[in-house]
Amino acid sequence: MDMSKHTRRDVLRTAVMSGVWLAGRGLRAAGISANEKLNVAFIGVGGRGEANLDALQGENVVALCDVDEQRAARTYERYPSVPKFHDFRRMLDQLDRQIDAVVVSTPDHTHAVASVWAMHMGKHCYCEKPLAHSVYETRVMTELAAEKKLVTQLGIQRHCWDNFAQIVKLVQSGTIGPVRQCHIWLRGYRGGGERPTETPPVPPHLKWDLWLGPAPERPYHSTYAPYGWRFWWDFGTGETGNLGCHHLDAPFQALRLTHPLTIEAEGPPVHTETTPTWMSVRCEFAARGDLPPLLLAWHHGRKPVGVLPEAELAKLNQGIVFVGEKGLLVADLFHWRLLPESRFAEIRRPAAPAAQAAGFSVEPASLPHYHEWVTACKTGSPTSCPFSYGGPLTELVLLGNVAYRTGEKLTWDASNLRAVNCPQADRFFRREYRAGWTLEANRG
Repeated sequence: MDMSKHTRRDVLRTAVMSGVWLAGRGLRAAGISANEKLNVAFIGVGGRGEANLDALQGENVVALCDVDEQRAARTYERYPSVPKFHDFRRMLDQLDRQIDAVVVSTPDHTHAVASVWAMHMGKHCYCEKPLAHSVYETRVMTELAAEKKLVTQLGIQRHCWDNFAQIVKLVQSGTIGPVRQCHIWLRGYRGGGERPTETPPVPPHLKWDLWLGPAPERPYHSTYAPYGWRFWWDFGTGETGNLGCHHLDAPFQALRLTHPLTIEAEGPPVHTETTPTWMSVRCEFAARGDLPPLLLAWHHGRKPVGVLPEAELAKLNQGIVFVGEKGLLVADLFHWRLLPESRFAEIRRPAAPAAQAAGFSVEPASLPHYHEWVTACKTGSPTSCPFSYGGPLTELVLLGNVAYRTGEKLTWDASNLRAVNCPQADRFFRREYRAGWTLEANRG
């Protein structure tokens, strides 16, 4: 079996036929050609927002929005004539007729309010991972995108890398046989700590009230913005949310996953405000068609001892191991190996010339991920990570956090968004918004 014979188009074709991806119709699908430019507004233009804008700079940049003028300064200098806003609601209201689509690159706690507001107004949406801060917000975004028939894409650019396509093909072609276990481990030991007691003044370049958005009010501190928010429950989703959507993506696609039956997690003692420095999560999935039941486990800050020989495990700082009846597939973001090697000697990774001839790029590329979304907005073609795919993936990641915070093994009722055996988990599935912010009102 020569992997050079399998291109990324194979993965696309398989996913479309299985109904995983949603093909939306662009706002101007009846009258815009693939050669015309899309009118895109950007919510969050520093950090990841700047990277997303760079990838889409070939389209019409019609509006820029950021609550931090210092973080946004470099982008603002590059687009001096483009209208600039602090409040995305004002931007969307004022420029409604000029905007076809939005890119949301804000902290996790404002993903949903910005995306839902825009989608309610009929704007196609590209949103950074994780899709939202809570399970409920994620479900609202997924359902609204489907209801409005909008083109969406979750920002997990590695989904379009050639290594991803090869991993999915190896699993789905039965190379290692039926898979009943899959283990993922992530780097990252950040988190923990206590709320700062000092209350420095809000920097003049930061609109703190807008930065807080729907989150509970608290004094400004640099430990939250611009980066540390990731490790505070009010704003972020910890290392699991930071990296989980990337690393669980390949198993989610390859093993045709949606909603788990049960979720349990362990870690250091739960802190009410800050995310853990390490965590391990175990999920059980029912059989899916011809695929057997599955145990999916992921860990950050630790490695899955006993899954691989210690010598093999030591080679990777982060990775995935699919445990099949015929052998193991071990992968990271850039490579894969089949074990034992003697059993799979005839299966080889394509060399650079063969890979290029088969349609693979030698180096990972993220641009196709953006191009899919732009093309789909114009023509109605499919994207590879629409919210119909990214929503259940994000829910899985966030459910791990809920199981950890409750300390219970949750029996999950996906249809009703509840843990049937753990009512106390309800407060972690959906959070209260600060006065003046609401999700439902945006839906009309």
